[in-house]
Amino acid sequence: MAETKKGLAAEFREFLMRGNVVELAVAVVIGTAFGLVVKAFVADIITPIIAAIFGKPDFGGLTFTIHKSRFFYGDFINNVISFVAIAAAVFFFVVKPINYMAERRARARAAGAEPEAATVSDEAALLAEIRDLLRQRQAS
Repeated sequence: MAETKKGLAAEFREFLMRGNVVELAVAVVIGTAFGLVVKAFVADIITPIIAAIFGKPDFGGLTFTIHKSRFFYGDFINNVISFVAIAAAVFFFVVKPINYMAERRARARAAGAEPEAATVSDEAALLAEIRDLLRQRQAS
């Protein structure tokens, strides 16, 4: 039973240390922090600019009533503004640079430049060496 627990613990540790799990955790933390920064930017910069134009500093209090039911549409407006700001930031700071790099790489390949060398794992390098040795053996 101790071996099973130890095996499970090692397997669980290996699962947690996989690149994609760690990368996902980092992405969630960075995404949350980025969302908070953009939300503060919207609340402290964008909303006051819109308020200066339209005269309302906080949209959260905007409501309307139909048959004694209150609808809080101001908070929805705040969240839409936050969403658009986050989408714009992601587009201009992530999507556009990646598209630019991909386009630049495609132009370089079309011009006849050597493609970038792909990184090869240790296992793939070892298998390539074994393949080459087997070919040499068969040739002689």
